[in-house]
Amino acid sequence: MAPMISVSALSKEFTLHTQGGARIPVFDRLDLEVMAGECVCLHGPSGTGKSTLLRSLYANYKPSSGHVRVLHGKDIVELGSAEPWQIIEVRRRTVGYVSQFLRVIPRVPALEVVAEPARLAGVPEAEAQNRARTLLKRLNIPERLWSLAPTTFSGGEQQRVNVARGFALDYPILLLDEPTASLDAANRQVVVELIKEAKARGAAIVGIFHDMEVREAVADRLFEVTAYRRDAA
Repeated sequence: MAPMISVSALSKEFTLHTQGGARIPVFDRLDLEVMAGECVCLHGPSGTGKSTLLRSLYANYKPSSGHVRVLHGKDIVELGSAEPWQIIEVRRRTVGYVSQFLRVIPRVPALEVVAEPARLAGVPEAEAQNRARTLLKRLNIPERLWSLAPTTFSGGEQQRVNVARGFALDYPILLLDEPTASLDAANRQVVVELIKEAKARGAAIVGIFHDMEVREAVADRLFEVTAYRRDAA
C-alpha cells in the first residue's frame, strides 16, 4: 500500500532578503511516510520547525531541497514542483488544513464558512449545508450564531468554527495545527472524536498537539522534528 504522504530528504531554510540575504535554516533532510488511517504527531521543542513542516505539507512553503509527495486520487503529486492549479485541486479535494487561527472573509456567516470546503469540492448545496449544521451543533456553536460572521466570535468559538470547516469534507489527508488550542474540555473531546472518526474512514493525519491528553488519545506515533544544527553543516 502506497503512503498517503511521503517526505524524503526534506530541507527548509528561509532567506531574509531585507537583512542582507541572511539564511535561517529550519530543518535538514527529514524523511516521513504517513499511511491511510494513521495519525502522526509532530513532536519536539518550540522552534524546531513543526509548523514549518506542516505548512510544507500543505505547499504553503516550497522546499529548499527534497520532496513532498501526496496521493491525490490515483495520482502522486510532487508538491514542490506542482503547478498552482494542481496545488489548488489537491487542497480542494485531498488535503484539509486546520490552522491555529481562523482566517475568513469578514461578514460571511459562520454556516457558509463551514459549508464552503464541501461546496467547492462539488458537494450539493443542501448536503454541504447539512454537514455544516451537524458540525456546528457537535462543536456547541449556538444556532443563533450561525448567521453571524465568526470574526465577531470569541477566540474559542472561532477555533470551533475553524475545526468544523476543516472537517466539513472527508479529506483523505488532514493537517492539524493545534486544533484544540483555546478549547474547553468538552469541546476538546469532540475534536478527539472527530479525529478518531477521520482515522476510522482511512484519513492520513499529521498534527501538532501540545495537549498531552489529546496527543495520547489520537496519535499512533510521534515524529521527532529536530532543529537544524549549525555544527552538523
